[in-house]
Amino acid sequence: MKKYLVILSTLIVFTSCGQQKKKEDIALKTKPQTYKTEMFVSDLSIPWGMTWLPDGSMLITEKDGRLIHFKDGKKIEIANMPAVYVNGQGGLLDIKLHPNYNENGWIYMTYASEEGPGKGGHTALMRCNLDGDSLTNIEMLYKASPNSPAGQHFGSRIEFDKDGYVYFTIGERGDREVNPQDITRDGGKVYRLKDDGSIPEDNPFFNEPNAKKAIYTYGNRNPQGMAIHPETGEIWMHEHGPKGGDEINIVKKGANYGWMVVTYGVNYSGTEITDQTEKEGIEPPIYYWVPSIAPSGMAFVTSEKYPEWKNKLLVGSLKFAYVELLTLDGEKVTKREKIAQDIGRVRNVKIGPDGLIYIAVEGQGIYRLIPE
Repeated sequence: MKKYLVILSTLIVFTSCGQQKKKEDIALKTKPQTYKTEMFVSDLSIPWGMTWLPDGSMLITEKDGRLIHFKDGKKIEIANMPAVYVNGQGGLLDIKLHPNYNENGWIYMTYASEEGPGKGGHTALMRCNLDGDSLTNIEMLYKASPNSPAGQHFGSRIEFDKDGYVYFTIGERGDREVNPQDITRDGGKVYRLKDDGSIPEDNPFFNEPNAKKAIYTYGNRNPQGMAIHPETGEIWMHEHGPKGGDEINIVKKGANYGWMVVTYGVNYSGTEITDQTEKEGIEPPIYYWVPSIAPSGMAFVTSEKYPEWKNKLLVGSLKFAYVELLTLDGEKVTKREKIAQDIGRVRNVKIGPDGLIYIAVEGQGIYRLIPE
């Protein structure tokens, strides 16, 4: 059985096979406040995704199935939305504009859908255009199957790489012993498509018999954060562990991230899942949290508005109601700082076109941090 022993600043993990793995236990410090926290969009329920249109107005997804257009201080509910399966963690999820939005007007969203075989729902990726206050040209690009009535682990985040491919995440839907490690099944994966929904022939499992050809990585649990590294162009992601073991990973072609073969977490009851934290052929995390922070939302600080924070990584914490500001040395986390302390359950964090940090908080709305 695993035992955790903290000695000074080092965490020693003992496994039942007698191996020893050392991880630096980086103390979480509170960053001195040099900013003002300002409510920008109030009275939101569970604002999951947010993005900005070219005119500076915002599109906000509410998990209950509503798409909100926030413009000139007013919230407008967008019409002609697809039917959204709202159950547990499922609902209307992430939103992202096409990199060439000014030319094609495509908006991408992930959501839980009842379409397809089986009772319940599963995560889908769609694209559409916005005409006034209504969606048009709606196209479903991918629908995971079969549906499940389970209420957990739908994912989901969307990101585009520098070559214009679209990536999105789907959680393992609670079927942890089967879905994550099986490339013939949806769930517990990162997917990669061309922007029109077709599958790139250089996807890692494109030529594998019976494989879901859109899969790009597997062995994931429930990824709810994705962001492009501003210097390398790599896609970084984080995902929820069980009780302990939330991870930051870099998305790599064909990589297996190990759930639930290896993990730094345990069952919610405290019982052991596995005695292995690493294994040959499984991609180790860049960083992991024990205890879990329940990460949601992720962004690199690319703005000059916060010069001391440039290129640091922001990760929201649902569990502890703050945002972590992580200092990086290449792919290594060297410092952890807490900002926006006690702000509430953070669902998302983004850098806006004005260079400010925006934080979406459950049961409240969207805040922004104004440097002082």
